[in-house]
Amino acid sequence: MLGLPPITVMSAFLVIPRADHDQLVIHAYQARGFTATEAAEGAKLAAEAARHGIRTHHALKALHLDDLFGSAVGGCVPGAEIEILPSRFAASERWNANRKLGQSVAYRAIDRAIELADQFGIAQIAVDNAFHYLWGGGYVMEAAERGYFAYTNCTSALAEVVPFGGKFPTLGTNPHSWGIPRAQTGDFPIVIDWATSTVAMGRVQALKREGKSLPPGAAVDAHGQPTTDPALVASLLPFGGHKGYGLSLLNEIFGGLIGGSLPTLRGRQLAIPGEKNTPVFYFQVIHPEALSGGNFACSRNQSDNLAAVIADILGHGNAAAMLPGQLEAAARQRSDAAGGLLFTAPEIAEFNDLAADLGLPAWDPATLAKVPLE
Repeated sequence: MLGLPPITVMSAFLVIPRADHDQLVIHAYQARGFTATEAAEGAKLAAEAARHGIRTHHALKALHLDDLFGSAVGGCVPGAEIEILPSRFAASERWNANRKLGQSVAYRAIDRAIELADQFGIAQIAVDNAFHYLWGGGYVMEAAERGYFAYTNCTSALAEVVPFGGKFPTLGTNPHSWGIPRAQTGDFPIVIDWATSTVAMGRVQALKREGKSLPPGAAVDAHGQPTTDPALVASLLPFGGHKGYGLSLLNEIFGGLIGGSLPTLRGRQLAIPGEKNTPVFYFQVIHPEALSGGNFACSRNQSDNLAAVIADILGHGNAAAMLPGQLEAAARQRSDAAGGLLFTAPEIAEFNDLAADLGLPAWDPATLAKVPLE
C-alpha cells in the first residue's frame, strides 16, 4: 500500500471519474502487452460493469482473471487476430479467436451479428479458442440498446462447479445472457444475465474483499462440505439444484459442439498432446422485425404490444415486482448522477496496489467524492 489514510467505515461508495478509471485499466492491459485497441475494449467492459453495479466482473476481476489464466501463462495472447472460418450458412459465422482478449472478441462478435441480422433477420456466431469475456450482460445490453434481441453463453475459464448430485467440480460457472430492447418506449432494456452457479466466483472474491459471508447452499470447501466463508471456498454449487445444472450443462454442450474440449482441462496446463483448454462463446442476434407475426391485438404495434404484456405482468398488485435489468439500470443512473464509477474503499485499495505496480499515482480516498451505500 502507499500509506494513504484507509477508510475503515464502509459507509459510502467512492467516486472515480470514468477517465481516471480507464487510464489506469488501459495502462494495466498495455503493460501486459495488449494493443491499444484491446486495452480500450478491456477498459470499456470493466467500466460498464462498474457503472451498472456488476461488482463481480469489473476491472479487478478482469485483471485477476488475466493473471491466473491469461497473458502471463499463454491462455490469452495479446495482439492475436481472429480467424473467420469458412461456413456454408450465410447468417452463421465460425470464428477461431486464437486466444485473443475475450472482451475484444465479444464486442466484434456482437457488431458482426448485428450486421448479419440486418441482412438475414437472425444471426449466430460460434467462437472457438477464446479467453473469457467476463460480463456477458454488457454485450447483449449494448445490442438491445441498439434495438436488437441478443443472447450469448460461454464456457467459463475454469471448471469450479459441482454438478447436481455429484461431488467433484466438472462445470464452469457458465453464464447465460439475454438482452431485450425497449428503447421505442423509452424504457431500459430487459437484461437477463446470470451465472448458472448459485453465485459467481467473482462474488466470492468480492465478499472476501468486503469481509462478508456467502449465502448458504452456494459453495463447498476442499472437503466437499458446505461453507459460507469465502476464504474456504473450493467449489461452487449450481443454482436451483437440477435446474441450474441443466442450464450449465447447455453451455458445455454448446461448447463441445463448437470445438471446446473437456471442462476439467480448461484453464489448466495441458499434458495431453492435441488437447485443448480454451473456453468457447456463442452469440445470437435477432432483428425485431424477424420475430413479428404482424397480428397484434387491438391494433397495437410490436413495441406497444411488448409494453402491454409487461404492464400486465407487473399489474394485478405486482407493483413491487422488478424486471431483469432494473437494478442495473438504477445503478447506471446512480453512477451517472455521481459523475463517475462507484467503488468501495477495499476496491480502491486494490486499484492503488495496481497503480503502484505500474508506477502511477494513487487515488487518495480523502479527496474522492462519496455516495452513500445502498
